[in-house]
Amino acid sequence: MDKKQITCIVCPIGCKIIVKTDGEKINLIDGNKCKRGLDYVRSEALDPRRVLTTSVLVKNGEWPLVSVKTTKPVPKKKIFVVLEEIKDIKVSAPVKIGQRIIKNVAETNIDVVSTKSVKRK
Repeated sequence: MDKKQITCIVCPIGCKIIVKTDGEKINLIDGNKCKRGLDYVRSEALDPRRVLTTSVLVKNGEWPLVSVKTTKPVPKKKIFVVLEEIKDIKVSAPVKIGQRIIKNVAETNIDVVSTKSVKRK
């Protein structure tokens, strides 16, 4: 059985929540002060995910890079696979904010979009 303490980040209280897991099964959750903390710890213990932010090279742009992010949180175990795919991408200016840069990155059904606009130089 695996036991760990997770600090909830859903609200400003920052509950220290103890979770005990046995493989893919949660045996105990203790220390949450609300249901949102309970949901957060369940997700974090069994399927942790993160929104990924980085940048992509821009050809012929007023800036050499454009910031990008995933449209949904990516499974933590796939973050480095996603980064590998993103690092090889180059886009041509102009780039518009919200423009899809990669569709279905690393076969996650999650897109990568630009978070700012870059004009053509």
